Amino acid sequence: MNLKVLKANLILLTAALVWGSTFVFQRSAMQNMDPVSFSGLRFALGALCLAPIAYFRSKRPTLPLPGVPRWLPLLGMVVAGTVMCFGINFQQVGLVETTAGKAGFITGLYVIMVPILGLAFKQKPDLGLWLALPLAVTGMYLLSVTDAFNLAPGDGLVLICAFMWAVHVLVVGYFSPRMDSFVLGFGQAFVCAVLSLIYALCCETITWEGVWASRYALLYGGIGSVAIGFTLQIIGQKDSPAAHAAIILQLEAVTAAVSGWLFLGESMTTRSFIGAGLMLAGMLVAQLWVFVPKRKPQGNNGTP
Repeated sequence: MNLKVLKANLILLTAALVWGSTFVFQRSAMQNMDPVSFSGLRFALGALCLAPIAYFRSKRPTLPLPGVPRWLPLLGMVVAGTVMCFGINFQQVGLVETTAGKAGFITGLYVIMVPILGLAFKQKPDLGLWLALPLAVTGMYLLSVTDAFNLAPGDGLVLICAFMWAVHVLVVGYFSPRMDSFVLGFGQAFVCAVLSLIYALCCETITWEGVWASRYALLYGGIGSVAIGFTLQIIGQKDSPAAHAAIILQLEAVTAAVSGWLFLGESMTTRSFIGAGLMLAGMLVAQLWVFVPKRKPQGNNGTP
């Protein structure tokens, strides 16, 4: 069982690395496209990539899974896609009126929200997670917040984004064991794309010149981040507890900071490296705790 969880966590780590590296492309795309337009088009591309796989896997005789109602996969796609749409776009719009550092820290607060919300679903976090949380949050603060932490209008939107990501982790944790990973991955990307493009067509301007100028960002964001990254999240969360998944996926921020340092010339100070190290330590504590022998309660063997 421990090795099964470890494998799932490594899959989630890969997803976090993919998402973090997408940061470079997202930053470059914002020079030519509006934020929701970019989200809609890259999720549409991701859904298009997953569509053939999802179609053939949906035809397998083993689906729907035993004991799962036929309507549940459709509900999972709609709920996960809607939550994803709000999470992605609240963050993008919030970034217009706040700093990237504060946005990164506030978004990272979902790592605290997941175990708290999980209590409502009777998901009791283990001691390893509670030990990891202060390390991860402190590391996120040192990595992301480099100026005075004053509240800005966009901070509230990013906080909503953090809440939506926490809900998304729990939603995927519920639906992923009950349906095919590629079907859920396609469905949530499709729903997110449709909702984002409806808003973009009504409130933003999409030009062919802007799309063509952002073609590489759209390709990487659609194929890498959406088609591969979010599908890996779904596969990993089949066997990884939601609270542990949140700790691992938070490493997206570390990858984003390092990618910005390598490819965009953004600074990485000693403070930033310490923050990244604390986040990595938090992840290791949460994951290695799985291998700590648990003391079994001793019974009285029927004796008085």
